[in-house]
Amino acid sequence: MLRTYKSQGNQLVLIDAATGQTGTVPAVTEIGSIVTETSSIVWFDLFNASQDEIRTVERELGIEIPTRDEMQEIELSARLYQEDGAEFMTMTAATELDGDYPVKVPITFILKGTTLVTVRHADPKPFHIYAARMQKLNGASCETGELTMIGLLEAMIDRTADALERVGNEVDGISREVFRKTNATVTKKTRDLQSLIEQIGQKGDLLTVIRESLVSVSRLVAYHTALDGIGTRKAIKESRQRVKLIQRDAASLGDHALFLSNKINFLLDATLGLINLEQNQIIKIFSVAAVVFLPPTLVASIYGMNFEIMPELKFEFGYPMALGMMVLSAVLPFLYFKRRGWL
Repeated sequence: MLRTYKSQGNQLVLIDAATGQTGTVPAVTEIGSIVTETSSIVWFDLFNASQDEIRTVERELGIEIPTRDEMQEIELSARLYQEDGAEFMTMTAATELDGDYPVKVPITFILKGTTLVTVRHADPKPFHIYAARMQKLNGASCETGELTMIGLLEAMIDRTADALERVGNEVDGISREVFRKTNATVTKKTRDLQSLIEQIGQKGDLLTVIRESLVSVSRLVAYHTALDGIGTRKAIKESRQRVKLIQRDAASLGDHALFLSNKINFLLDATLGLINLEQNQIIKIFSVAAVVFLPPTLVASIYGMNFEIMPELKFEFGYPMALGMMVLSAVLPFLYFKRRGWL
């Protein structure tokens, strides 16, 4: 799918390539030459684009768009480079942040003059949010592709901040659950702790993806800042200010994500420690039970021997006496352990 946008004032206006007309409802671009002049187009958005759509953009801008395999390479030189007078910047974005199973996807930003090309094979919400917001009046400036890219990065940062806020609240809930006081049985507590470990693992994976995305944003912005801006003096000044804000926000969110990761590790260690305590408690119960029943077993073994001459063999109350001795030898160790606080 190929969507093309041009700038009108402070608005992004969608262009239907089939008719050359503008509109606000996203439509799939049909294959063919773009009717509107390329110089007026601010943003080409390639989402799971076909080869014909990719060749159309390549022909219009005179660039070679990287393939999906090339976008997934992790070498810095393969992600941030200049070619054919254009900047190629690939970042790792996090999608599906509303759930516990986020997905990492590469997104490439290509700046050629005042035109932006985005190449993606996923559909992150910030793209929809930014496009919808910029098609309304009184939006942020988007007169160049650079400002459009910055707006997209800001939308991603906002989305990441919301995800971190949600994860932080959920981690606080897990912390209260781990350290809560309860009179539940050992089996119930052990089962709850196992569920908590699964939740902790999910939150840890989510934070890992978010941190990787924030690092990727920081690298992209730092690389772009090192290059000269293209556009009017006002646009360049505005872009630099907004880039500094993105760098600051990415750094602060990265620190917050690191704090949450450390808290997750602490909760994981604490939960494993509680499980070990519960297991030790179970083993202690069996150990005490073995000690408690050892004396009665000894008494029963003595009076169970079949010798002809035994002092109590003809004793009328021998059987009740043996039972009483067994009960007494079991109760006395139990009371002793209870008094010492071992139970």
